[in-house]
Amino acid sequence: MESSKLHSSKTFEFLSADTGSNLEIPAVGGIKAGFPSPADDFSDLSIDLNKELVKHPYSTFYARANGNSMKDAGIGDGDLLVIDKSIEPTDGKVAVCYIDGEFTVKRIRLEKDCCWLVAENQAYQPIKITEANDFVIWGIVTHIIKAL
Repeated sequence: MESSKLHSSKTFEFLSADTGSNLEIPAVGGIKAGFPSPADDFSDLSIDLNKELVKHPYSTFYARANGNSMKDAGIGDGDLLVIDKSIEPTDGKVAVCYIDGEFTVKRIRLEKDCCWLVAENQAYQPIKITEANDFVIWGIVTHIIKAL
C-alpha cells in the first residue's frame, strides 16, 4: 500500500490511500491461540490488504496518531489509522475531528442538543462542542494498524 502525504500537523500526518496496487499476502484461516496444528503449514489462502482495509477508496485516508489520549480504545502513539470520510458520524464512533485549528481523534458522544469529544484515557477531560467552536467531523476511524 503506497500513499502520498496530504497534510501534516503536530497531531497528524494525513496520507492518501493508494489502492491501485494489488498485493496478495499469504494468509491462514483462523489463528488459534492454543496448541499449533501441523496442517497450518499447508495453507494457500491469500488476502489483499487494500480490499480488507479500504471499502471506499476515494474517501479513505491514513493518518499516524500522535499522543496517548485514546490508549484505552487501542490507539497508541505512532499507530496508523485508516479513516473513511464517507461513513456517517454516529454516537460512539471513533472519529478524526478538526476543532479550532487542530486535528484530534476522539470518540463521538451525541446528545440531544450537543456533541462531546471523549478521550479514551482518564487523564483527559471530554470536550464539549459549542457554536463558538470551528468544528468538523473529518472522518471515521475504521481500522488501527500498529507495530508490536
